[in-house]
Amino acid sequence: MEKRRLGRSGIVVSEICLGTMTFGSTLEERESFAILDHAYEAGIDFFDTAEIYPVPPKAEYVYRTEEIVGRWLKGKDRSSILLATKVAGPGHGWFSPPIRGGKAALDRVHIRMAIEGSLRRLQTDYVDLYQTHWPDHDFGYEETLQTLTELQEEGKVRVIGSSNETAWGAMKANQKALEKGCARYETIQNNFSINNRRFEDALADICRREGISLLPYSPIGGGVLSGKYNDGALPEGARFTEYLKGDGERQRQMADRFVNEKSLATTAELIKLARELQIDVVTLAVAWSKQHAFVASTIIGANSIEQLKPSLQAADLKLSEETLQKIDSISAKFPYPMG
Repeated sequence: MEKRRLGRSGIVVSEICLGTMTFGSTLEERESFAILDHAYEAGIDFFDTAEIYPVPPKAEYVYRTEEIVGRWLKGKDRSSILLATKVAGPGHGWFSPPIRGGKAALDRVHIRMAIEGSLRRLQTDYVDLYQTHWPDHDFGYEETLQTLTELQEEGKVRVIGSSNETAWGAMKANQKALEKGCARYETIQNNFSINNRRFEDALADICRREGISLLPYSPIGGGVLSGKYNDGALPEGARFTEYLKGDGERQRQMADRFVNEKSLATTAELIKLARELQIDVVTLAVAWSKQHAFVASTIIGANSIEQLKPSLQAADLKLSEETLQKIDSISAKFPYPMG
């Protein structure tokens, strides 16, 4: 599996990263271990988690994902693993974290509480990439970056990154780091897929010019690009099936954002294209994601080894210019499926 650098740092990671956000809720520990082992044996050395996982956040199983990853990590050569986790930040809407008394500000006190908890659960002395899970624009960046720099100097964190950040926030944080002589965000982890190309509007150019790497999550559009929701299907146990059946208004809004007329129409066209290429549509979507120059590592997820396999098949696949143009034509036909 090819390797790429995180921003301007010295850390080089596999171009596919395994995300873990369902470990401890949808998946029990034994199943999680099997998926982690399979990914590791396939050449993935980069694993992403968060203190708030699994999602959707619930008080009864918050922190469980890091605990599972930590127990798995204990049996591995730590130097062979690149580990990323996140401090929750203030959250938004349905993602408000049930931790630290419902408060997760990106100030010195909360960041230090968060990193110590993560290191304890992950059973490690350091994390390779420490990310702010949600920005706190009202609070600003100075104290956040100063605290993260302190953690870097103490050896608890190697490099830092952001997640769910805006173009304004990315530039503001970069400016503040330069002004104060702090560590800068080397990565940004945002939603990016053929069904959600908004990152290309402004943030992609920022990444290219500022040397920041994107770590795209949901490269298959929350599972939508697998085709499992097409033709009115609501597969049992699938995330958006559960969201649509549930009582939570915010979860239904999330499901509607991902599963809608445009996203399903885009998926149908991509399935046709994948058949022409004789590959799985999931393989097509992951290959498309990792082929962008501003992407360091595409974050995949799975609830079984069988689900994992088509994503892993994208590792050695490079799409032709003709195929990329066909995907662009599909996107132009159904612009901004996720609004």
